[in-house]
Amino acid sequence: MEERYNLAIDRMKAIIEEKTVAEPYREYFQHVARFILKLDELKQNVESGKQKEMSEEELQEEMKDLYADELEANYEKSYANPAYAVLVLGGELGSFLSAVYTEIRGSISYVQEQRMEYVVIGAELLIEIYNKFEEEKQPQPESLKEIFYWYASDYCDVFAADRIKDQIDPERGCFIVNMIMNEDLSDLRYLYRMGEYVGVNERETAAYLNSLSQEKIDKMADTFSEGYRIGFVNTGKDLSKKSVVNIYYAMGFERIVKKAIENFAKMGLKPSIFRTSHSVITRGRNSQIGFFNISGNKQYVYDHRDDIGLVMDKQYVERKLEVMRTTYEQNKEIAAGYAGPAVIDIFGEKTFVPQAKPEAVKLSEKQEELLVAMNGRAGRLTNEYLPGDERSFTIISWPVPEIGEQYHEIFDETIKINTLDYKLYQKVQQTMIDALDKGEYVKVTGSGENQTDLKVMLHPLADPAKETIFENCVADVNIPVGEVFTSPVLEGTEGTLFVSKVFLHGLPYYNLKISFKEGKITEYTCTNFDSEEENKNIFSITFCTIIRHFRSASLRSEPIPQLMRLRRNMILQINIRF
Repeated sequence: MEERYNLAIDRMKAIIEEKTVAEPYREYFQHVARFILKLDELKQNVESGKQKEMSEEELQEEMKDLYADELEANYEKSYANPAYAVLVLGGELGSFLSAVYTEIRGSISYVQEQRMEYVVIGAELLIEIYNKFEEEKQPQPESLKEIFYWYASDYCDVFAADRIKDQIDPERGCFIVNMIMNEDLSDLRYLYRMGEYVGVNERETAAYLNSLSQEKIDKMADTFSEGYRIGFVNTGKDLSKKSVVNIYYAMGFERIVKKAIENFAKMGLKPSIFRTSHSVITRGRNSQIGFFNISGNKQYVYDHRDDIGLVMDKQYVERKLEVMRTTYEQNKEIAAGYAGPAVIDIFGEKTFVPQAKPEAVKLSEKQEELLVAMNGRAGRLTNEYLPGDERSFTIISWPVPEIGEQYHEIFDETIKINTLDYKLYQKVQQTMIDALDKGEYVKVTGSGENQTDLKVMLHPLADPAKETIFENCVADVNIPVGEVFTSPVLEGTEGTLFVSKVFLHGLPYYNLKISFKEGKITEYTCTNFDSEEENKNIFSITFCTIIRHFRSASLRSEPIPQLMRLRRNMILQINIRF
């Protein structure tokens, strides 16, 4: 691998000097080659220990140089921007080469983790495409896509397999864990060595947490980890059989996560933390799963959400699912110890309104169907080796500095809300459930300009005094307290759900309107874009992501048979939250 790496770096140096490729493509390849050489400088700083000695100002400069093409200030004239790449490089080639550059840019985090195989793979991809341009003045897009296709197919057993192992094996998903447990978190320089862009949100979050007392940090972390434990207790699952907890969180919350890791250790659980994916092979369309940064350029991420379209066909689907099954089978003993995710979510980010760019890679209708089918099969495969009825989860949310000038006050109030006495609210909510269990249906109507008008049928109970169809959700898996919910009978469930503004997977949706008949969606739209086609497309992307998570998530196994049957056919969920 070292030999391959050195050969690749030598080739990058040659590409910068050569004139064997015609313009405008020559400048593109030289630009990407220079980026890879910057990665080599980063590698030397990491391996020599120099990076640990750099000042925060020096680290900021290093980071800005590496992330320059992603930053909003430079993005309009960046090859990472498909609109600019098409303008300079033309049609299909521009979209394709922008996706290739984006794939290679994921190597920033690989260098920090010293996963040099990944860096070599990306550099060799560029060299193979460059060679094609040396052979032909303007290669056919299909011949270039074939190179990218076999890159994704061949290295699926590296990227996709490692993704699974990083999730279930604490010995592999340990880079972030080691940073949290071994670094001086009061020295914010540690943030710049975690392999993600560090913006105002990350720095100010970490700085504010450093200003809090250990007692307050303990209280926040204890609520989080205890909610995870109670989730197992309330659903009758044996936590003692488990050994691994997978932690998802946003950069900046390391101090809370450190205490939570200590708490999980007392439960016999070791943590695994993997970062959000930067490769088309494992990247989701609208979700940040794992360890992620808050302040990155969301338009950049949005522009490349469908880059999988360059390789998505039936053969690739079968290849990826084969790799997943083989990896799970080879690691099934480790997988048996997987307890489920513990999630620290965020809110308060600045509203991001995505710009739909025709130059970006788009999935065809057939590819959309293939992706949905693949995600469904992947979810069932995951459940085969990580059974949902043996896992649990917990999720808690905290504000980020972008929420505004009252960030500190809002954060303190959120601490109070997230640490409320769940036993008190359990009694209050049970009173609500006792009344709701007697109903035949729920009628939901919007007030004012809200167009919601829903009739939701409830499962009949033979004896409401002994049976229930509502879940009393307190501060266990879903923090904070304050929710009762059920899954309805589909037949007779109909009407319209209208939400003037809602955030789903980090994207805002305006005037979201969904119509139901017999419990199934019959029509949907929003007003994000002028084009109705784009409005439907953005909704369908998110909806497919939600369904994928629903199929593969660590859902509770309800102790009540009626609720179990309803959950298996869940389409619409009634939530009453206060």
